[in-house]
Amino acid sequence: MRVVIADCSVDYQGRLTAHLPLARRLLILKADGSVLVHSDGGSYKPLNWMSPPARLSTGEPDQDQAAVGVQEVWTVSAAKSDDVLKILIHQVHEEISHELGVDPGLTKDGVEADLQRLLAEQIEVLGEGSTLIRREYPTAIGPVDILARDGQGATIAIELKRRGDIDGVEQLTRYLELLNRDPRLAPVRGIFAAQQIKPQAKVLATDRGIACLTLDYDAMRDVDDKDARLF
Repeated sequence: MRVVIADCSVDYQGRLTAHLPLARRLLILKADGSVLVHSDGGSYKPLNWMSPPARLSTGEPDQDQAAVGVQEVWTVSAAKSDDVLKILIHQVHEEISHELGVDPGLTKDGVEADLQRLLAEQIEVLGEGSTLIRREYPTAIGPVDILARDGQGATIAIELKRRGDIDGVEQLTRYLELLNRDPRLAPVRGIFAAQQIKPQAKVLATDRGIACLTLDYDAMRDVDDKDARLF
């Protein structure tokens, strides 16, 4: 991994166009080819990024760029689309590189991990004909809990929580933005699944076109005593 603190401006061209004016930012270049641009705010969400597979090339600024202080031009090109992230480096303040090795992955809370396993095993809860693609589907910003296909073959990304709140909806929103850039998967719709989902989270999810699914943990484990129910 390579970590750079630099004064830079950033332009993204592809399915969308975005511009970040000159400012001091954190640039993260990962071994998988992903590049993330962060500010000193916004929690863990990057301001802009390029998902892997991608290729980074560096070059000299042209005359106009050099005239405004650009020292180096980074061009990050997506391998499977025409998307390009261009970073104009004005000044590098700090830079480190370090080999992190293979990550063992995230160890989830016991109940949350069980919910993921059970839903993957009972994927037709999502609808008849649904099939599992993968648990812990990797992305540049973390793994999606479950990636599946519905009965019509459309891709579904599922974020699982014990208790669903707004942060979980925001997390799934970021995953969907990233996954929908992949032509092999797009269009991807989201499902926010939890044992309990807060009303505010339901409102936000609905506003963003994300479905909500309340999971009955005991029933999924087949330990729900239906005879003991009042209703």
